[in-house]
Amino acid sequence: MSFATTRPRALSRPSFPLRTNVLSRTPRSILLHTASHAAPAIATSRLGYAFRRKCAGESWNHAFKRWATSTTPHSTASDPAEVQAMQCLEQGTQKLEEGDIQGAKELYERSVEIKRNASSLFNLGVTHYHLKDFDKAIAAWKESITLQPASADAHTNLASAYIISPVARPDLALHHLHIAASLSPEDPEIAFNLAAVLEATGQLEEALKQYKRSNEYGVERAAMHIRNVSAKILGKSIEIAENTDNTENTDTSAKKSDS
Repeated sequence: MSFATTRPRALSRPSFPLRTNVLSRTPRSILLHTASHAAPAIATSRLGYAFRRKCAGESWNHAFKRWATSTTPHSTASDPAEVQAMQCLEQGTQKLEEGDIQGAKELYERSVEIKRNASSLFNLGVTHYHLKDFDKAIAAWKESITLQPASADAHTNLASAYIISPVARPDLALHHLHIAASLSPEDPEIAFNLAAVLEATGQLEEALKQYKRSNEYGVERAAMHIRNVSAKILGKSIEIAENTDNTENTDTSAKKSDS
């Protein structure tokens, strides 16, 4: 099962695989695989957050497109530490765009050391994610959310990390996708990813609703999933009806035998 993915988000511009933050840029989509099954790929990317994961068939470069940039409304020239932190953030974003994930991580870590802010933490999470250090990615995004609770991108990326981690936590992924959906109710990527996790956990009726929302808002591939989930729901209904008939027939036969 695949998530709606386009790129991760960082703090600067949007995209559809992993979302990155407003202060830089990154993508956010990637087909997730867990030990037991293939999980949906989560999409994230838009101005302000960067982190994206690659969809099936997408090239790595195309999937990588959104993260945070360094022009926050709170930055002031009178705060040298903040200026320096923002410079490291911008330099890290440049490295990330060049494909130097390790170099970007080091610069984001330096930015966080100088002055902790949601943007640098968000983008630091993006680099940890791409380096497959999911525990650190989760920690960075959770702290980013503490500083900026209304970030739908950070919640979306957290869900991606919880799904793709060696020990998948679909319950936590759903928790954060529900929050992301409440923050950005018209985001088709979030709706698609929420639907994918709901489908993977057997919540077909809710999954169908989210796939339909995603399709209405522009994710064309959701139409295929709408058909598949509808067929699953119909199949379950037929199975339940058949089991009910068999039970009733068995009860009737037993009563006749008794009489």
